Amino acid sequence: MTSSLLRTALIFFGILPFFAMTTISPAKAGDGVTATHAASDWVVNDQTKVRLISATDGHGGRDTVRLGLQFKLDNNWKIYWRNPGDAGYPPRVDWAKSENLGETTFAWPAPIRFSILGFETMGYKHEVVFPITAKVTDPDKPLRLKAKLDYLTCDDVCIPYTTNVSFEVPRGTGAATDNAHLISQYDAKVPGDGSNVGITIDSVDTAGALGPEKDAYRDGTLRVHLASAVPFEDLDIFPEGPDTILFGKPSFALSDGNTKAIARIPVSVEKGHEIEQANLTFTVTDGPRAAERALTVGAGPADAPSTIVGNGQLPVSLFVVLGLALIGGLILNLMPCVLPVISLKVLGVVGHGGGENRIVRRSFVATSAGIVFSFLVLAGALTILKLAGMAVGWGIQFQHPWFLVGLALIVTLFAYNLWGLFEIQLPTRLATVIASPDHGAEQGVAGNFLTGAFATLLATPCSAPFLGTAVGFALAGSTADIFAVFAALGIGMASPFLAIAAFPSLATKLPRPGPWMVRLKQIMGFALAVTTLWLLSVLAVQVSVTAAIIVGVLMAAIGVILYARTRLPDSIRRYAMGALAVLAIVAFIVPHQITPRATLESPEQSAHWVPFEPERIPELVAAGKTVFVDITAEWCITCQVNKAAVLNRGQVSAFLQGDDVIAMKGDWTRPDPVIADYLMSFNRFGIPFNAVYGPGAAQGIALPELLTSDLVLDGIEKASAGALAAKR
Repeated sequence: MTSSLLRTALIFFGILPFFAMTTISPAKAGDGVTATHAASDWVVNDQTKVRLISATDGHGGRDTVRLGLQFKLDNNWKIYWRNPGDAGYPPRVDWAKSENLGETTFAWPAPIRFSILGFETMGYKHEVVFPITAKVTDPDKPLRLKAKLDYLTCDDVCIPYTTNVSFEVPRGTGAATDNAHLISQYDAKVPGDGSNVGITIDSVDTAGALGPEKDAYRDGTLRVHLASAVPFEDLDIFPEGPDTILFGKPSFALSDGNTKAIARIPVSVEKGHEIEQANLTFTVTDGPRAAERALTVGAGPADAPSTIVGNGQLPVSLFVVLGLALIGGLILNLMPCVLPVISLKVLGVVGHGGGENRIVRRSFVATSAGIVFSFLVLAGALTILKLAGMAVGWGIQFQHPWFLVGLALIVTLFAYNLWGLFEIQLPTRLATVIASPDHGAEQGVAGNFLTGAFATLLATPCSAPFLGTAVGFALAGSTADIFAVFAALGIGMASPFLAIAAFPSLATKLPRPGPWMVRLKQIMGFALAVTTLWLLSVLAVQVSVTAAIIVGVLMAAIGVILYARTRLPDSIRRYAMGALAVLAIVAFIVPHQITPRATLESPEQSAHWVPFEPERIPELVAAGKTVFVDITAEWCITCQVNKAAVLNRGQVSAFLQGDDVIAMKGDWTRPDPVIADYLMSFNRFGIPFNAVYGPGAAQGIALPELLTSDLVLDGIEKASAGALAAKR
């Protein structure tokens, strides 16, 4: 087997420099600790020390005695579990030379996972005790243990050791020793059926048929269904089975407040063997809790993706994902979501014409800081939602009417300021500071910081190339992964501003601000007004057209008050700010006073698009159909671009309207747990998302965020197993 050869090679080259040393030179004994009735001498080497310990000072005439094999390991050195994974081998004990010893039962505490360069191994660090139950043949005689121990310890290199451990357990009184508690501690870490820790391993099935043969293996996915009496916090699963099956790193989809989970485990099955009906053992860990159960693999629906991530990690390193995040953040500047805020960016640049390099640097560093800070705030918010067991995703705040109203209010105020309707300091100095880059050095720094934050806010309904991969890695991973990836996204998006900060002449050589800049502000104000109309159109779909019209009227009324304020008598003018606050509050209340429409419909769904029903996909594929899935939302600008540029044009549109392809549309304008779970199954947390299913791709082919006609047509051709190639 390929895996066995690889494993053998890894071990061989890792241990070769030390093989002679460890097989010729015996391990050192001693350490200043002598054998007692409670423990043997330590056997010590440069990386580990090991000994046998007893829970009692003798077997006391009983027919069993509780023992432990205790390892202590230096620094990052580790030893392996009974199933070591992609490399290594577990400790092996030969009791052949022992006297008065019957059967022994060797127990394995729950392991931890080690991921190095894409290889997955399982084992222990620092210290571990393997509980042993030994039967005494003659209770009237002492138990003389002579064990030959073989084990492998690894850090950057692997070193095998062979040593002998001798220990006599006299008849004695059978009183407990100081080691009894230590053995009991590790005995509690040995997984049981889960009933005592509240973990249930319900069932295991396949996620569709195995893929085509590749290098004498066929790839597929197992799904293990788990439940917990308390929310899962640090979930992992370790499968064991025959050598004909290789297991990858699992991913997890949590639901019901993190009390239920589906573990997806990538598998490779050797040619001529099947995964269904195979007998496998699964060990589940969640922090200190552990459970174990043997299950027979059942058949499952073919609705799972072929793209697999492991335990919150993609099959790439964090450094690669951070690089993708930097590129994705940079490309985000060019996406249509960010175009409305170009007005503020342009004003920020031209406002420095003829200015000083020092001010330019400070201003653009502040903008960059605003972008990075906002991404970190998003990371914190998404982390809180994830820990609370709620659905997380890129741009999901646009699913909530209150957010749309708040953003529409801010954008409207920016537009009014650019049109010159007010030049006053609001309570937070927000609108004036942001929209006026020439208010002075101190305000300019604050204003540019908020400009960066605003640009980030408007960027979130867009998905760019590489962005989906980076966000998927982050949101499926740990809290540290989320913050690291989102910080990289922020730095990537801020990179144009950092470039101007590094080379301020790019801004200072522009013409000095003058009357022409007033006209530019007015034009940019219209760009922001269009953004407000777009936000209201999303609100119309989410709630109702009536709600959107009322909020729009309130925004217009705010403009009227701002315009009239400077023309009103002083006795009335002071009430203007109160009126503005009342209008803003009413705008937030309106969506909650109007019952949202029951369904989200679009002209496409009443034509050739059918509603998204993931449970129908397997039966359609089994009937030989090709299914194209489009997950979209009214607030997703990139989705609308894909629709206008690709899905509603040319040969792609002809295929989607024809009889050969079933076109399914899922609308995520409002929160939808079915769509959230579906996206998570592909390790995606944002839209647009498109996938193609068919006889040649029962598990689905996920397409990139930005579509082209060739990408869609190639996906349809591959999914149809070439049946539609002639119609291209």
